[in-house]
Amino acid sequence: MLKKILTYLIPLIIGVGLFYFLWVNVDSEQLLDCMRYDVNYWWFVLIAFISIWSHVFRALRWQLQLRAINIDAPIHPLVCSIFGTYAVNLIFPRLGEVWRCGYIAGRQKASFTQVVGSMVADRLTDTVTVLLLTIFTFFLAQDAFYTFLDAYPQLKEKLLAILSSPYTWILCVAFIAVAIWLFKSKSQNRFIAHLHTMARNLWDGFYAITKMKGKWTFIIYTVLIWGCYFIQLYLAKYAFSFTHDLSVVAMLVLFVLSSIGMGLPTNGGLGAYHVAIIFGLSLYGVGTFDTSNFDPQASAFAMLEWGLQTVMLVFLGIYTAIYVAIDKQRIASGKTIVHTSGDKMSL
Repeated sequence: MLKKILTYLIPLIIGVGLFYFLWVNVDSEQLLDCMRYDVNYWWFVLIAFISIWSHVFRALRWQLQLRAINIDAPIHPLVCSIFGTYAVNLIFPRLGEVWRCGYIAGRQKASFTQVVGSMVADRLTDTVTVLLLTIFTFFLAQDAFYTFLDAYPQLKEKLLAILSSPYTWILCVAFIAVAIWLFKSKSQNRFIAHLHTMARNLWDGFYAITKMKGKWTFIIYTVLIWGCYFIQLYLAKYAFSFTHDLSVVAMLVLFVLSSIGMGLPTNGGLGAYHVAIIFGLSLYGVGTFDTSNFDPQASAFAMLEWGLQTVMLVFLGIYTAIYVAIDKQRIASGKTIVHTSGDKMSL
């Protein structure tokens, strides 16, 4: 119980702490003035529409992965499972992924660990995408990063120290070695055998990508998902009077930094996303990155972009809760059509 409490409480504390730190170190009066007079909120209607499509494309991509392991789930439950994932993550970080795997595995009478494997592959694909985008963006915008690091030499020294430290690379090698050992281990120890089974099922879900039908469709869906994410942020610059002139490269930098912020273990990127956006905007002249006095314009951009997206996820979560309840009732009453996929039965 203590482990579970700490698992979900610590990210919440970090997120709320970062957000509170931001709030007390920004001029709240100027911030509210920016929100009142410098924003065209109609742009967020279009942004919300595109955001929903990013979830639909993610569900379509996951459907390909599930079919590769003989799980033929209908698209509507998959879309709702994605909605529910992000809604649950607002309260319990990373539990949303577990919830969607449990929901789909239960609904389709499938192996939970195989479904988890497909989800892990889904997330690893996103990690690789962010890594490639980060490398690409760094080469495009390295002058801006170098200028910032030159302005903060202590930060530059700390980053170089971490990257050049032998302990960093020893930990990386040790992690890989342990993962390989667990995967190949034939130990009869119950705990190790259980980990081995889980690792094998996770690998089956990930390896399914390489042998599934529609590999190019998978890549296209990945491009569409991340294309929607970028377009959302790019359109947001037109919603604010002080970001109209930002270039595509500048918005790409914001996009990569915000994606990394969303990947940190906080509730839906709470706090981490805001700091990442404020930092990115400071690279291109929208305020300065001063943790004792955050720029109100950059803070308004971060708070509204994150806040309105969060409100939308809450409504999508409510819709998902209603859909799942009705869907379970239909399955229980036998009104749902039954499909077959290989030797699996799916509802």
